[in-house]
Amino acid sequence: MHEFNDDPSDLSSDAIPRWYIIQCKGGESFRAAEHLDNQGYEVFHPVLEVQKKRRDKLVWVAEPLFPYYLFIRLDRLASNWRPIRSTRGVLKLVSFGHEPLAVDDALVQLLRDQAAHTADAASQVNVYFRAGESVEITDGPFRDLKAVFESHKGEERAIVLLTMLHKQQRLEMPVGQLRRDG
Repeated sequence: MHEFNDDPSDLSSDAIPRWYIIQCKGGESFRAAEHLDNQGYEVFHPVLEVQKKRRDKLVWVAEPLFPYYLFIRLDRLASNWRPIRSTRGVLKLVSFGHEPLAVDDALVQLLRDQAAHTADAASQVNVYFRAGESVEITDGPFRDLKAVFESHKGEERAIVLLTMLHKQQRLEMPVGQLRRDG
């Protein structure tokens, strides 16, 4: 279990880089992250890969884990804080009173580890299943039930066999609601 220390007196030196939170303008967190990165700042902008329906097709898109926020690593002595506020997409540095609020390194590291784990798992996902393969339904009224993949129906739909009332029933559902069982 990770412990997060909120004690501001824990800052033993202003020269130690710390993580801070930047609040971004609505829908501009990607822009802010890109511009800050281009200026040489160390930025962490956690994202999730989610399936969205665009023009009647399911596509994978990256969405921010925290839609209006990102993390920036700065030290109080050597970092140039002035350009941050005028960077495109940035609204402000999150502060408590007039002091920027430092975030515990362990929290950011935990988020980074989770992002890396999620990326590894996502890279192993194959949306194409083989007939007879065991699958789990991840969404909808049959969520968490096991089924057998029968066939694809176009790019976005699948036919699965689900045992209900001691009989196999054929169901058509979005491929995005299926994952390999096990």
